[in-house]
Amino acid sequence: MRIIIDGDACPQRVKEICETAANEFGIELIIVVDMDHYIVSDHQIIIVEQGRDSVDYKIVQIFKEDDILVTQDYGLASLVLNKASAVIHTAGFFINKTNIDSLLQSRYISDKVRKLGGKTKGPSKRTREQDENFKKCLYKVLHEKLGKFKNK
Repeated sequence: MRIIIDGDACPQRVKEICETAANEFGIELIIVVDMDHYIVSDHQIIIVEQGRDSVDYKIVQIFKEDDILVTQDYGLASLVLNKASAVIHTAGFFINKTNIDSLLQSRYISDKVRKLGGKTKGPSKRTREQDENFKKCLYKVLHEKLGKFKNK
């Protein structure tokens, strides 16, 4: 089991939570970004060429059974959902077989509205509650899959 982060639009606080959890549980953490993003971490960083969905393609390529994906991208989530221990949105909720269709549908509708010149609600300012919800989701999966802290 590894934690893989879609790093292009991932909030810094989410990366920090993942790094702490990876250290506590003694598991691998991989952050995948394109060349436009500068990231510093003690964990593995994979840098890919610029390009639409290049990070997504790399994640799909390296993703293994029982990995955990951290992303805001519903399309990417849908591609690994069947292999993942969990897919966790950076806002602090699980993306799963129950909600993926409605999430993809809302993305599709928002895209259509924007193409027709309409406006959709943009991203809101990140909240402490989102950080806490994200942490709860991640630690819930780690505790269920790995039990108590491995390093303690």
